[in-house]
Amino acid sequence: MSRDSHDISRRQISENALKVLYRLHKSGYKAYLVGGGVRDILLGLQPKDFDVVTNATPDEIKKLFRNCRLVGRRFRLAHIVFGRDVIEVATFRGHHKENSDAISKSNSQGRLLRDNVYGEIDEDAERRDFTVNALYYDISDYSIRSYGGGINDLYDRTIKLIGDPETRYREDPVRMLRAVRFATKLDMKIDPITAEPIKTLAPLLADIPAARMYEEVLKLFFAGKAQANYQMMQKYHLFAPLFPLVHKLITESPKGYGAKMLDSVMRNTDDRVNQDKSVTPAFFYAAILWYPLKQRADDIALESGLPLYDAHIAAMGDVMEEQCRTISIPRRFSTPAKDIWQLQMRLERSQGTRAFKLLEHPKFRAAYDLLLLRGEAEGGNVAKLANWWQSFVEADEPQRAVIAKSGNKGRGIRNRNATHRKRRRKPTTPKNDSTAE
Repeated sequence: MSRDSHDISRRQISENALKVLYRLHKSGYKAYLVGGGVRDILLGLQPKDFDVVTNATPDEIKKLFRNCRLVGRRFRLAHIVFGRDVIEVATFRGHHKENSDAISKSNSQGRLLRDNVYGEIDEDAERRDFTVNALYYDISDYSIRSYGGGINDLYDRTIKLIGDPETRYREDPVRMLRAVRFATKLDMKIDPITAEPIKTLAPLLADIPAARMYEEVLKLFFAGKAQANYQMMQKYHLFAPLFPLVHKLITESPKGYGAKMLDSVMRNTDDRVNQDKSVTPAFFYAAILWYPLKQRADDIALESGLPLYDAHIAAMGDVMEEQCRTISIPRRFSTPAKDIWQLQMRLERSQGTRAFKLLEHPKFRAAYDLLLLRGEAEGGNVAKLANWWQSFVEADEPQRAVIAKSGNKGRGIRNRNATHRKRRRKPTTPKNDSTAE
């Protein structure tokens, strides 16, 4: 597609990306803007980042840029750093011709563990995931090269995998999640042939490193399309491998508290993103795992006879550990999530004058927001508790003092599975007539 046949202007490309493209080109290498940057500009969207592909090897790229660092083992990449802006530069990928574990390696399911085979642009295009991402902007003549019908699929709003879908999904099961994410992000449909194997191959996601899965979940649920992604993931059976505890709960009770909470969390997360408000993984995980935690705490209390508060504390570690087997939640988020959980118990016990002290806790606001979602999901006593706290939080200081002294003081929520120790009566000593005077 020649310069006259498309609408991409260099003014729409970041200055730093252009610097990288021009230096590679002037040094005798081929250089292209590739993938999402090209795709989004053609769709009239603002690209989030710009990626570059070239025939220069990572070591050759490093020699050209003093601000370059080489990263990755699975895919060797060059990051050109301009302050906070990073331009990712990849070498053209090629087909696997050499049988060397140092260059390319797959596991028994066909998943690529290492892929540093270099080739030409045609081979690179065939190695990309979807046709709408196989778009290359050539800095030498400002033309666009499209592969696999990418331009047609872009304007037909279709997500289509390049190559045999089952083979490509086995190479990298995360492509199934990417198909969903691109479909919701770009308001496109998934091609039927691309979609057909997903339900069968969804369990392969369980083999993906948990640290990588954490990053993928951020892209799915923290970009303003959480609810749409969740619904499509359920359609294709992709949610269960990531969140087994939550999936088990909502499968057993599709209209229960857990399902209502999940819907509220996805909807509220989208609202906050679209209003440019902050969202945090700590609250997200605390909220969607609350009812699996509550179920685990009830089981522990029933089986061990522990008081519910102690069972709740014991369950926190169990639930977080189990979730981290599939999604490696960093400690900087898992620890605050546990704080939010623990504060739920204190919110139930701190109506009255103790409420003032609880307001000072650094995680109070997040815990309070979770209580509001619980009230919305459960109704009943939890809704009454949430309403009390809402009145208290939204009141001014004099009003808070009045509310704190009101009839709700000291009233909490009792769990039917909680064990309560009976108060022992002091034995009465019978009067001895012989000593009575």
